[in-house]
This record gives sequence, C-alpha cells and structure tokens, in this order.
Amino acid sequence: MTVRFPVEAGHVMMFARALGADDGEPGAVPPTFTEVKNHYDPDWPFRPRRGHLWFGSAADATGDPSRPNPTAGAGARVHAETHYTYHRPLRLGDVLTVSSGNGGAWTKVGRRGGQLEFTERILEYRDQEGELVITERLVGVRTERPIGSGA
Repeated sequence: MTVRFPVEAGHVMMFARALGADDGEPGAVPPTFTEVKNHYDPDWPFRPRRGHLWFGSAADATGDPSRPNPTAGAGARVHAETHYTYHRPLRLGDVLTVSSGNGGAWTKVGRRGGQLEFTERILEYRDQEGELVITERLVGVRTERPIGSGA
C-alpha cells in the first residue's frame, strides 16, 4: 500500500470536530489525523464504491454475501493494538506519503480463543521532502476458535 494525502486546514478542522474537540490551537494537527489516509486509499475495504455491494463497518453490516465478515467466528482477525512514533509534529501543508510493510509475527495461547496468531504491519509516513514524520505499528490477531461471551 502506498497512499498520498494532504494535511489541509479544512480537513484538520473537520477531523478535530468529529472527535468532539474544539478547533484548538490554530495550525495544530491532532496526532491521530493520519487515520484519514484510509479515505485516500482506493483499496480500503470499508470505502463505499458506486455500483458495488458495500462491506460496511459494523459487525453485521455487510451487504456483500460473497465477503465473509473477518471479525466473526473461528479464525477471526481483529485489530489488537496501534503504536505511533512521532519523529516530528504533523504540520498544515504537509503532503504525506504512506508506505507499508510487514513487521514481526508471533503466537501465544489464549484462555478463550485457543492459539492466537499475532502479526505486525509497519506504516511509514514521509513528508513532501521524504523526511520520516511518523512510524505506525499495527498489531492484528487471528484466533483459533470463536470467542463467545462467557466461553
């Protein structure tokens, strides 16, 4: 995945308001603003596409019967953690390019889900000068069996 997106004042204002924050300090960019990258990624699976059934974003929101829900049942894949390393603050006017690669992988035995397979995805955000601005580490986990309430 390689995605490019601008850090624009209007988008930052809307993002901050969606989080319930006021407009804050002029020019300040919320540290989690990088999540807007998904809206610039044409392959993001939760992005609606005209003329296509939409997977949606909730547990049972799928309108596409050919796509199983990845967060249901045995072998479910769920997001476990996100870690950010900020090499400098985001700035209005930055144009960030995001590239991703694989990180580590490991297993553990869980109390309810059986064997747990963890994988990392590393995203690097570079500015228009190629300077590394943020490193994001995403951790996902796949369960061996369904995790039910009270199981």
